[in-house]
Amino acid sequence: MREYLLTLCITAAVTYLLTGPVRKFAIVAGAMPEIRARDVHREPTPRLGGIAMFFGLCAGLLVADHLTNLNEVFAKSNEPRALLSGAALIWLIGVLDDKFEIDALIKLGGQMIAAGVMVVQGLTILWLPIPGVGNVALTQWQGTLLTVALVVITINAVNFVDGLDGLAAGMVCIAAGAFFLYAYRIWYSYGIEAAAPGTLFAAILMGMCLGFLPHNMHPARIFMGDSGSMLIGLVLAAGAISITGQLDPDALNLYVGSEKAAVHATVPVYIPLLLPLTIIAVPTADLVLAIVRRTWRGQSPFAADRGHLHHRLLEIGHSHSRAVLIMYFWSALIAFGALAYSVNSASMWIVLGVVFLSAVGLVLLLLPRFTPRVPVWAHWFVPPRYRLRRRTARATVAREAVEAEETQETTERAPVTAGVSGVNGATAIGARSRFLDRR
Repeated sequence: MREYLLTLCITAAVTYLLTGPVRKFAIVAGAMPEIRARDVHREPTPRLGGIAMFFGLCAGLLVADHLTNLNEVFAKSNEPRALLSGAALIWLIGVLDDKFEIDALIKLGGQMIAAGVMVVQGLTILWLPIPGVGNVALTQWQGTLLTVALVVITINAVNFVDGLDGLAAGMVCIAAGAFFLYAYRIWYSYGIEAAAPGTLFAAILMGMCLGFLPHNMHPARIFMGDSGSMLIGLVLAAGAISITGQLDPDALNLYVGSEKAAVHATVPVYIPLLLPLTIIAVPTADLVLAIVRRTWRGQSPFAADRGHLHHRLLEIGHSHSRAVLIMYFWSALIAFGALAYSVNSASMWIVLGVVFLSAVGLVLLLLPRFTPRVPVWAHWFVPPRYRLRRRTARATVAREAVEAEETQETTERAPVTAGVSGVNGATAIGARSRFLDRR
């Protein structure tokens, strides 16, 4: 565990220290596009944050290669080299897109090629454990197609959710944390060395996200861009492929005892089928809804719009930071709920806990729709927005005048272009966003 934590810290430190110089390079290189209709930030913000994240990945792999226990991962498996090759290719495509805005179909082709590069070097799905059937060996073509599909879906799911400051990095970090705990349990508790590469990938991915988050939290000073979102999506998919397709379920020796006991005991075998899906459940749901919405309107599935889940949270009335925290909450609930179920599938308390937390999440999600007023004696215990106060006619007129002035200023504001005096590269959404107040 200490060597995994050391690798995580080195990766986070390198990513954090390089993000500042990368931001200055992005400004000089002109990687600061103008404000688009679907953007929620108000000032041009440099991208190319994926450069720092890629070098953090390289530093993490380099450090792990020189550690005593983790060195066996590189000696016995070719998966780290396969990951580095695919990551380098997808990172290069992302850098070109951040600078020159390449076509979506070209990016899709690059994602498939990067996945193919990993498959050629051995990072592929070899078999699938299916409940009620057992282990199903896949042919070479079946394993290749399934691997490429998983990589492309994960990359685009993470890319689609990258719409608010700190959202994609935080959600992937939560997913990587849950996946690290699961993979480490398989590696340490069952003594299966085949789970070591997936554990290493998850630790490095957590370091990449944690090192970039301080620069990307609201108000963000730099965006990861496609060079970062596609990179962390590929690393996340590589860890899932390593655990799902490379780990032999028979090595767990769980098929003993009665049929009922065997079913409960083999839950860790089937969780790899579900965990890669649960950790990207929110981004995947956003991806599916976006494709359905755009196709229904007669648009291309790759056409950008403002209908993503994070955009809808802002429209409901949530602030920028609270929308990000709500997305964090749901990602953590799904990922760690599946992780807890894999540890003890027979416990009813886990199911009840997930149901209760889901109810809490729904209340938090719909909170802006309800603005209850509390009596005077309870004002000290609630935020000012919920306090019952008497409004005089003069106060009401003044408030309406201020709102009208802010609305007019927001409507007439022209997009700020890069290079304008006073632009510091930070994004901000004040107390009132650009969305209309439906209340």
